Amino acid sequence: MEFEPPLKQAILIKRYKRFLADVETSKGKVLTIHCPNTGSMKNCAEPGSRVWYSTSANPKRKYPHTWQFIEINKAERVGINTGIANTLVNEAMEQNIISELLGYELIQAEVAYGEQKSRVDFLLQISENQLQADCYVEVKNVSLGVGNGLGLFPDAVTMRGQKHLQELIHMCEKGYRSVLFFCVQHSNIHTVSPADEIDPRYGELLREAATKGVEILAYGTEFNPQKSRVKLIRKLAVKL
Repeated sequence: MEFEPPLKQAILIKRYKRFLADVETSKGKVLTIHCPNTGSMKNCAEPGSRVWYSTSANPKRKYPHTWQFIEINKAERVGINTGIANTLVNEAMEQNIISELLGYELIQAEVAYGEQKSRVDFLLQISENQLQADCYVEVKNVSLGVGNGLGLFPDAVTMRGQKHLQELIHMCEKGYRSVLFFCVQHSNIHTVSPADEIDPRYGELLREAATKGVEILAYGTEFNPQKSRVKLIRKLAVKL
């Protein structure tokens, strides 16, 4: 996906109140921008870091600017906007980048399903008449890198994430294909694992899901700041 207008750079002053951050532009102006991330943002919210933000033309927005990326360790770039993970995965499926999800004719987003009144990120269908071939895909954004190419999910306890794993297990038990998809917006993550020390229950459910047939996939992204572009590019390892 490409950002239009192009992203602008600033220096992070601080993140606060969960959904807000203050940044300083190259001209010395301090802006309060929207932070589209409900997690702890562990290891990717260090004051003084370079950030990139987008600007909305919507006059009704109280905070027209949105934080999108941050540079950490003076080299690694991390996408903190969890909301674009689904867009990246959807584009990748349409462009046949995800080899494991080829062959589906219909892609529907935010479809009601499961036993707990959930909505799955994507329902993939070969045709409307072959329901047993349906594939349920839940997307999670990964931004927590802990060194040596390892990324962890989640970065905070996630009851919602636990619920989604339970729903995927349920769909598998009913005979449908279920996929948990880690969209990794971090340039130095090559392997994804559950963050057992942060949310041990999520780790337990993830391993249970894998044993019961839920497919666990991870793909990495590439961020080009010069072109204000980010896209899904390669498969990564998953270690449970």
